[in-house]
Amino acid sequence: MHMDKLLTGRVALVTGAASGIGAATARLLTAHGAVTYCADLAKAEDAATSDTATSRTVQIQLDVREEDAWDTAVSGVLENEGKLDVLVHAAGIAAASPLADTTLAEWRRVLATNLDGTFLAIRHGIRAMRESGGAIVVIGSASGIKASAGAVAYSTSKAAVGMLVRAAAKECRQEELPIRINAVSPGGVKTPLWREMSFFSDLVELHGSEEAAFAAMEAHGGDRFAEPEQVAEGVLFLVSDAASHITGVELPLVDGYTL
Repeated sequence: MHMDKLLTGRVALVTGAASGIGAATARLLTAHGAVTYCADLAKAEDAATSDTATSRTVQIQLDVREEDAWDTAVSGVLENEGKLDVLVHAAGIAAASPLADTTLAEWRRVLATNLDGTFLAIRHGIRAMRESGGAIVVIGSASGIKASAGAVAYSTSKAAVGMLVRAAAKECRQEELPIRINAVSPGGVKTPLWREMSFFSDLVELHGSEEAAFAAMEAHGGDRFAEPEQVAEGVLFLVSDAASHITGVELPLVDGYTL
C-alpha cells in the first residue's frame, strides 16, 4: 500500500513507538504524510524518519498505565496541532507462565499495561476526536482469539482488548460520533517482546541467534512469524480513508494460527 500518501495533513499518536510494531507503524504513518507523535516509556528516538516539508515526528514519553500521563500527552498534541486524527495503541507487554504458577502481582502487571492502557488510550482518543472525528487502532493478538496455554494473563488481556474495541466502536456508532475503532490482532511477530520470555532466551542460546530461534518456533508450530512492517500495513489500512466504512473489527493478521 505505497501508491500515494494516504495521511497527508493528518496528526497521529502512536504508543509503544520505540520498537517493534509501534516503531514500524510510526515510520509508515510518517512516510504517508502524517505528523506523528511517537510515544513510549522512554522517548522513541528511533521510531520514525526525520522531518520533511509535509511530515514530521515528535518524540514524547508516555506510561500508558497512568491517567495523568495520558492527559499530558493528548493535551500536548492538541495544543501543538489543534487536532488528533489517528491514535494507534501498540504499547504492550508479554508474560508466559502456567496459570497455577502465575502470581497475582504478575497478573495485575500484565493487565495494567495491556488492558488498562488500552482503556485509557481509547477513552482519551474518543475525547480528543469527539468533534473532529478520527480513527483509533489498537494492537491485539491472535492469542486473544485462540487460547494459548502457558500465557494466561497475556491471552486474557488481549481477549478483553477485542471486546473493549467492539464495545467502544458500538458506543461511538450509537452516539453518531465520527470515530472508527478497530484492532489488528497478529499471530507471532518478530519483535523485542519475545525477549521478555525466558523460554525464548533459552532458544536463542540453543540456536545461536534470534532469527534461528524464530525459525525453530516456526518449524515446531507450522506458522510463519510476521515482520513488524507487515502488521503496520494492516494498521495503515484501518486508519486510512480506504477503511472509512469499517469499525468494531478485530483484523487477524496470522498465517493460519487461528484456523
